[in-house]
Amino acid sequence: MKKILLLLMVLSAPFVYAQDKLPVVYLPENLTVHFISPEPIQYVDISTKELIGDLPLKNVLRLKLRDSLKCFSGSVVTIAGEKFIAQYRLLPGYPGVPTEINIVPEDMRPLDISGIGLSQNQLKGLALSLIAKRPDKRMEKVKAFGIKGQLNHVYTVGDYIFLDISYNNKTNLKYDIADFRFKVDDKKITKAANNQSVEISPVYVLFSPPAFSKNYRNIFVFKKMSFPGNKVLHAELSEKQLSGRIVTLSISYQDILDADTLPN
Repeated sequence: MKKILLLLMVLSAPFVYAQDKLPVVYLPENLTVHFISPEPIQYVDISTKELIGDLPLKNVLRLKLRDSLKCFSGSVVTIAGEKFIAQYRLLPGYPGVPTEINIVPEDMRPLDISGIGLSQNQLKGLALSLIAKRPDKRMEKVKAFGIKGQLNHVYTVGDYIFLDISYNNKTNLKYDIADFRFKVDDKKITKAANNQSVEISPVYVLFSPPAFSKNYRNIFVFKKMSFPGNKVLHAELSEKQLSGRIVTLSISYQDILDADTLPN
């Protein structure tokens, strides 16, 4: 199996880990064990060359014994997500043992790393809670090409800004999404060459639909931002066609300052 983002570290016996305190996972011969993480896996340490592994998905670690191995005496695997670290004691197994291991909270220890912020899982949970709310403020609006766009609400959680944006297609033409870009531009542009445009990218987007027929709503999450009063944040939705419709929603800095705070 191709190895991706794995750090192999050989440790001399005895192991420095308190192995008798770790949860046990059994590795049968000729079978693969999958560890499933609730967060994207950032780091893996396998304490022996007797094992091979890779990350086929961002939240799945795949492990198996080497085919040439004649005897496996045991090992320890360390798995770190965005906000946790977990260790497991690996022992020789037999057919019939579980080959799918969910990394559960009781196996985790928190990673207290300053500035790490919220995990993707936490951002998703907050975004889902916001999309479940009915739009109530409708802070900014735009109409173009039969498309009505609006900024429904702005929320802040810690160092994050959540933008609740929706679109309504009044035409009978499906809107195939080519791109969704956010740029900070000058409010007044006298010449195109004078416009100092800065593109910013969200750290998390709840949905990624390729198109919408009538209604589209999404939550976009940004790290804390600030820009002067002579600038404006543009949310630009563009369509996949030669004469594609482009709808640009303007968001002022005051909209950001008026954000409601959610507990994290």
